[in-house]
Amino acid sequence: MFGKKKAKSIEINKLSSLIADNVEIVGDVIFSGGLRVDGRIEGNVINKGDELGLLVLSERGCIEGSVRTHDAVINGTIVGDLSVTHFLELQPKARVTGNISYSQLQMDCGASVEGKLEKLEDTADSGTKVLKFGNTPAPAAASASGKD
Repeated sequence: MFGKKKAKSIEINKLSSLIADNVEIVGDVIFSGGLRVDGRIEGNVINKGDELGLLVLSERGCIEGSVRTHDAVINGTIVGDLSVTHFLELQPKARVTGNISYSQLQMDCGASVEGKLEKLEDTADSGTKVLKFGNTPAPAAASASGKD
């Protein structure tokens, strides 16, 4: 009646693993499928291989280390770089201190990022590639000194 809701771009995955709020892990975590983090991880969090994994970091969750995954919904704290090859959602309580690379981004009011945002560009052969900023040649008029 009022129109269709826009479907989210996150690919549906079953959240098969949970790190509860009373759990602290020191070391790298490699996951497949879906992972929900309510606890604390001191180490890198990596989506296994080329799988289409989903990381959900709750408001209570904290990761100190680099994160690499296909899709991510972040509402907690990450201290380290975040690389999401498909869809990244930063919810209102998200706090990221580090550089972020993504293909699609949804950032809610209240989310905080201290670092660079880099948009990944889809390519037919490799899936994604990082766009380089500032590599466009200057126009001839802008580079000329204007003096003869």
